[in-house]
Amino acid sequence: MASDVIVAGAGVAGLTTAVVLAERGHRVRVWTRSPTAESTSAVAGGLWWPYRIAPEERAGAWALHSLAVMTELAQHPQETGVRRVPGTHAGPAPHELGPWARRVPGLRAATAGELPPGHGRGVRAHLPLLDMPAHLHHLHRRLAAAGGRVVLRPVLSLARAAAEAAAVVNCTGLGARRLVPDPSVHPVRGQLVVVENPGIDEWFTADDAGRADMAYLFPQPYGLVLGGTAQEHVWDRTPSPCTAHAIIARCARLFPAVGRARVLAHRVGLRPARPAVRLEAERLPDGGVVVHNYGHGGAGITVAWGCAHEAADLVEGVAPVRP
Repeated sequence: MASDVIVAGAGVAGLTTAVVLAERGHRVRVWTRSPTAESTSAVAGGLWWPYRIAPEERAGAWALHSLAVMTELAQHPQETGVRRVPGTHAGPAPHELGPWARRVPGLRAATAGELPPGHGRGVRAHLPLLDMPAHLHHLHRRLAAAGGRVVLRPVLSLARAAAEAAAVVNCTGLGARRLVPDPSVHPVRGQLVVVENPGIDEWFTADDAGRADMAYLFPQPYGLVLGGTAQEHVWDRTPSPCTAHAIIARCARLFPAVGRARVLAHRVGLRPARPAVRLEAERLPDGGVVVHNYGHGGAGITVAWGCAHEAADLVEGVAPVRP
């Protein structure tokens, strides 16, 4: 009989890890302080893209693993919430993106006619774009079908959780700052605006590395998602009207019809950033086993499946089998 595993955290990292473990035959419980609908994952824009994440080599491998899984999921978009959508990333040339870009099918340099005003270079690709509420529902259903379950129970101590299972997988995101504790974990505040889609059917992002504000547009079934911000060490989850106005203005300069679109919703999420993702096993002083899987920043969706499979491998490499 496979091991009992507790996964701490019910965002996309936690649920994906729980699904992988459950589908490998482990008895999985997800402990979470709050429902998935209240997680940062639920308000994310949803584009697969290796965004500000380290270590580069491992992150590239995790991202490509996830790309392969999401490409399969995109064959059933109504069920999984995953679609493959064409779009443009303005700024870099293909060779400037990193080794992972060479393995993305169809990624190529954008032509001048494919770039909006003010951008002279960029790349084009068909990439997974996730309707996150729908995708998270899919993960919940898949976990339940594999025998796993989600419990509204905060993890107050990794040692206490480890006493109740053969292994604990720590996918608590920002919660790891207190729980581990790991003071290197910090928020990167992201604000979004959802508007009625004026007819935009492709995604667009711009390379604004190092800036706290940026422009991106993601067409979703529920509306057009406009972004955004990347404010380091800001904990405020309250949408700012001034920031929302600036987001709309930036996007309207690129696509004027956006400026006339009716606003449907405002969203704020706190990306769980860290200098590098922590994905490793730790044996606690009392003998308990913890596998850490946190610190994904704004690329949690992009690396979710790659990290989940590596976390599951670590669990199976270190956790004792309990009858």
